[in-house]
Amino acid sequence: MTDQAHSLRQLVSAQRSENVGMSPRTSAGSAKIITVTSGKGGVGKSNFSLNFALALQSMGKKVLVFDADIGMANIDVLMGVSSRYSLYHLLRREKSMEDVIQYGPEQLAFIAGGSGLADLFSLSDSDMNYFLDQLERISSDMDYIIFDTGAGLSKENMRFITSADHCYVVTTPEPTSITDAYALIKVVHGTGSRVPLSLIVNRASDEREAREAADKIMLTARRFLDLDMQLLGSIADDPHVGQAVKRQVPFTVAFPKCDAASDVRRIALRSMASPVPAEPDAPKGIKGFMHRLLKRTK
Repeated sequence: MTDQAHSLRQLVSAQRSENVGMSPRTSAGSAKIITVTSGKGGVGKSNFSLNFALALQSMGKKVLVFDADIGMANIDVLMGVSSRYSLYHLLRREKSMEDVIQYGPEQLAFIAGGSGLADLFSLSDSDMNYFLDQLERISSDMDYIIFDTGAGLSKENMRFITSADHCYVVTTPEPTSITDAYALIKVVHGTGSRVPLSLIVNRASDEREAREAADKIMLTARRFLDLDMQLLGSIADDPHVGQAVKRQVPFTVAFPKCDAASDVRRIALRSMASPVPAEPDAPKGIKGFMHRLLKRTK
């Protein structure tokens, strides 16, 4: 993976050059909504979400990270940031969206979900309209909104996953992780959702191991579900990642030249090249996401 560092730097440089002179938003209110999930815990899903967001931001994109892991939210811990307010305070109308949004390393914007996420699916029409109004106030200036969901097959996870523009499923080469990732994909597909699913193989010893792990899932999905997926990328099993977690600093910040950081930036570039699926007459961006989310809540 290290031997691709030079070509990656060229891609990043080219992307930055393309951004020069461009407005930060190409279409008002049309932020790309991505959910990041996994079949089981402990595969590095939240760590990926955080560093993926930072990689996008380093390429000139405006990014908001939404910690949507009910009960196990830890994005703030990975950044070493103490969350004073969460979604709970917004839904209770105790704080505004501007108060609830916090900033981590590199001024990355994030929202801590906390216990408020459980309340989100049982709001009154009045409270939901208030929430949507608050969310649109900040999301209209974003290029990406990344929802870091919980692991597994909870109803809340399924709602977030099937409402997004894209879903990234994080797995590792371990057999149990592969099995659980496929189980999640099977359930998502069974809902009838058309959300594109992409794989990210974390902690891969090399490209060959990553490809073998991904093929086990993708070939099975194609054979039994008639579902085509793509491998968006893999991330090296890099000791710098563990060191960064202990320091509570994202590894793309603490060790920007390490293999894992290069891999995440490569994934970010590929993500930027992936178009948002077109749905005729469907609202785009956060409005479309919330429209689908509420429809699946009823």
